[in-house]
Amino acid sequence: MRKQNFKSNKKERETSFLVKENSSVFDFLLKKMGGMSKSSIKGLLQRGQISVNDQIVKRGETVLSNGDLIKISFSQSTNGLKHTKLSIIYEDDAIIVVNKGAGLLSVATDKNEETTAFRILLNHLKKQDKNNRLYIVHRIDRETSGVLLFAKSKEIQMQLQHNWHRQVFEKIYLALVEGCVEKEEDTIHTWLVEEPKSKKVYSFDYDNGGLESTTIYNVEKRFKQNTLLRVSLKTGRKNQIRVHLQSIGHPIVGDKKYGSTTSPINRIGLHAYSISLWHPITGKNVRFEAPLPEAFNKIK
Repeated sequence: MRKQNFKSNKKERETSFLVKENSSVFDFLLKKMGGMSKSSIKGLLQRGQISVNDQIVKRGETVLSNGDLIKISFSQSTNGLKHTKLSIIYEDDAIIVVNKGAGLLSVATDKNEETTAFRILLNHLKKQDKNNRLYIVHRIDRETSGVLLFAKSKEIQMQLQHNWHRQVFEKIYLALVEGCVEKEEDTIHTWLVEEPKSKKVYSFDYDNGGLESTTIYNVEKRFKQNTLLRVSLKTGRKNQIRVHLQSIGHPIVGDKKYGSTTSPINRIGLHAYSISLWHPITGKNVRFEAPLPEAFNKIK
């Protein structure tokens, strides 16, 4: 299956189905678009994103016959959001993918009034339609920049979270570390334990009851005093990459919590570069990328 890559914000995408039995448009879509809510389907109809035999239909009760071709045109408009630490990579009626800047929380508790990626994005969606909703699917650390995925309905959120390791098949990070990493590639496999008071995570080479964790890295580029690594995760534990790279003697630059003594780019050198998944509605293989921040390019 051909993979779709999304790096910018100007794309059109269409999904089509061949009707094999008589049904109303609404009932057909409700059955075919498994994770999509009734309100989302109504929205598709109202916005003229549904066509039958190349004719736009806006009434859910429109009758479909065997042999009809129904098409869904997913809106991917990413215009309108203006924020120095958040930009939209991709948006349709099921999901929205953003590039989060370093220093911005993904989400906070209800009692915490701090600005977060979630609040910025929800406010943006509410300005378009007060009935719009937003649901967190996963998180990345405050200090980490890069790709962050949200759902537009509870159903899509549950589908993605409950099937995360089947639905999301690749997450790539870029990590700028201290020193020259000798091995061109390697796998780090340890058990992680979080210390309750300090909230710091520790790595152990043996099973001590902690969380089993696996990180794979490849050298992307070498510098005089640093190495840029391409990192993928087999597990998704708290601070996993940061802890694992410290454990091999090459902490991420700027990460004082996990052993770094230098900060050449004035931030933690960890970036969530891409995420690849099966789209929760269309089932297509899609990949979303967030360009490496300019600060990383200052290293020589």
